[in-house]
Amino acid sequence: MSEKTNPRMLKVWREAHRACVRSNDPDLTSRQMSILLTVYMTEPPHTVRAIAADLNVSKPVITRALDTMGRMGLIKRKKDEKDKRSILIQRTVKGAVFLSELSDQIVAADKIVPPDD
Repeated sequence: MSEKTNPRMLKVWREAHRACVRSNDPDLTSRQMSILLTVYMTEPPHTVRAIAADLNVSKPVITRALDTMGRMGLIKRKKDEKDKRSILIQRTVKGAVFLSELSDQIVAADKIVPPDD
């Protein structure tokens, strides 16, 4: 590993992922997780165009990920009342619970991984 690598944080991330794998929660790709965190951790409104620009990927890439996440109930789409051509990406209760549980798993992992020497 390089000098800049933080082995402890990678161990925490691994432990948190192990907890996710063992749970009944949906398995999200890195792209889907980035989108979900963007929608829940930044101020709305959220549009496909803005999320695509933020992640530096194409709009179709975001649309496909949102389709899957919408079927999972983690986000929802709503027509923008101010601009009927635009679709807003919104939070859901299920998505909020998912991220809350993920946060708990990360905190728990942080507690079980010993400090670096």
